[in-house]
Amino acid sequence: MISNTALMTFYISIIGLVMIISRNLRTNRSHLINKIYAFLALALIEWMMALIGMRFSRPDDQIALYFWDALSNLGVSLTPVLSLLIAIVFVRHYARLPKKTAWLFVIPLLTNIMIWTNPLHHLHYRQFSVIASEVVFGPYMLISGGYSYLCMLLSILIIMNFAFKSHNSLYMRQALLFSLGNLIPFAVSMLATFKILNLSIAATPISFVFTVVFHGIAIERLNFLNITPIATQHILDWISDGYLILSDIGLVLNYNQPFADIFGQRCGILVNRSLKDIQIPEDNAAQTAIRNLISSVDSARDSGSTIVYEQSIVNDGHMDYYMVEITPLKIDDTIAGFSVIYKNVTTLKESMQKLQKSQKQMMERERLATLGQMVGGIAHNLKTPIMSISGALSAMEDLVRECEESFGDPEVTAADYREISGEMTDWIRRCKDSCAYMSDIITAVKGQAANMNASEKAAFTAEELIRRTTLLMRHELTVSGCRLITDNQTAPTVLLHGDINNLVQVVNNFIANAIDAQLPEGDHTITLSVKEQQGNLILSVSDHGSGIQDSVRRHLLNEMVTSKGAAGAGLGIYMSKALIQGKFDGELWFDDNPGGGAIFGFTIPLSSETAEESADIQERRDWA
Repeated sequence: MISNTALMTFYISIIGLVMIISRNLRTNRSHLINKIYAFLALALIEWMMALIGMRFSRPDDQIALYFWDALSNLGVSLTPVLSLLIAIVFVRHYARLPKKTAWLFVIPLLTNIMIWTNPLHHLHYRQFSVIASEVVFGPYMLISGGYSYLCMLLSILIIMNFAFKSHNSLYMRQALLFSLGNLIPFAVSMLATFKILNLSIAATPISFVFTVVFHGIAIERLNFLNITPIATQHILDWISDGYLILSDIGLVLNYNQPFADIFGQRCGILVNRSLKDIQIPEDNAAQTAIRNLISSVDSARDSGSTIVYEQSIVNDGHMDYYMVEITPLKIDDTIAGFSVIYKNVTTLKESMQKLQKSQKQMMERERLATLGQMVGGIAHNLKTPIMSISGALSAMEDLVRECEESFGDPEVTAADYREISGEMTDWIRRCKDSCAYMSDIITAVKGQAANMNASEKAAFTAEELIRRTTLLMRHELTVSGCRLITDNQTAPTVLLHGDINNLVQVVNNFIANAIDAQLPEGDHTITLSVKEQQGNLILSVSDHGSGIQDSVRRHLLNEMVTSKGAAGAGLGIYMSKALIQGKFDGELWFDDNPGGGAIFGFTIPLSSETAEESADIQERRDWA
């Protein structure tokens, strides 16, 4: 029979199960797995309450005892099946049970039918008794008992297998508590059924006290029913980014499906295998990916900080780009592992490349348009030295003719020939000056006509920059009636490194804008000043024109805006900013001129290379 100790244990267990069920109801835990556990708790309660009813029945009232025993078997037959369903739902994360799971309840249903009709066929009990040693089971007990043991064993195996594969300590603790809660009653039931030990009929339900305790810890402390690991895995497999989890020694613990499809299978990366033990594939891209990963993990381990790098790989003939971020996972300031995120940036990179290509095309068109506008002025600038050379040639022809006619004339002295020679030398000097002037113009034009992408880096001075700008803008300044004042406060030893043509283009744009902004009755003076300040070179172009409109000021330097209406596109300043930032690591800026008008300029850092070269030049001059 059932002892008072067993009776008290039943009461405590029922109270514990009721508390767990009520807590689920209060917290509105309506997931499928919560519902199944509630039914499991109810089955255990029903089982124990039937045994309590048996405890208070007369020992000689066989009908009442059999009634309570048959009633308890409802919980006995359902408990193993419900435990199996909890394991299945936990691993598969079902929101609704598949219809095929209904077949799991066929044996419990048949078992209850066999028990209630046992007096007719005695297939379940050959001899019924509440004393375990006096019970004689029928042949059907092999089916019902074997099925129950199979369900309990499968529930343990399913959830433990999932925990081992996940390599997650939380899942492992959850699975261990769940399995212990099922394994103890499983073992006790086996011992009682096969009469290995002389146990009472209360032994098996009492063993389920451990089920209540271990499941309660898993639920309350580890959130067994609230944490859905398979949902997390589904989400990680759904996203396009790949992730990889490594131990502190580089052992592969887990990864999602995108990583497996893109890198894992190709690079031979498998769970429970060290990165350094992976056989490097013959695929060159895969070799590079593996080596980059191993070296970056080592760097993250040594530095204790996050390492980020870009990885490219060819997939189906298409180049894909990934931003790889390796983060050390620390527990109590000790590295316990690494998370590796492969973020797909292919679309972003392609969009950036298209944008850069479009910007380069627009900038090139603007550069050519600006150059086209200067052609007329350049032609006028070249006309003057050409006419000067033509005049010098005519003069020298006259001198040559005069010299030839004077041969043999006794009246022509050596002094006369020296005079003719001096005049010719003077005309030759003028021709050289004109040729030098044309050479400077051609050099400046050639630099502006070159493709923007063909950058010729060299050292140059601010004076050279001013000279080329003055040559190219002379005609525009003359036609517009403007006067350019240059103020170069830099020493000849201060050198800039880069493509001078880029800066000439920027300064030309500043001056062209200043010309366009002139007021009819205003001061048409434009000032170009250059100075060195705190390791930077500062160039500015100021005018006394109409200034910058408020509507344009808000968007200037960030968008292509213009105050010229249909006559402008706003690309000049936008292009100038890109050149200063991209090729000189500088900043373009603007301000209001206190005397009216606007000031546009840029600030370029003077590199250590520039400083060293400037020092060398100064040292050579000092020695000279």
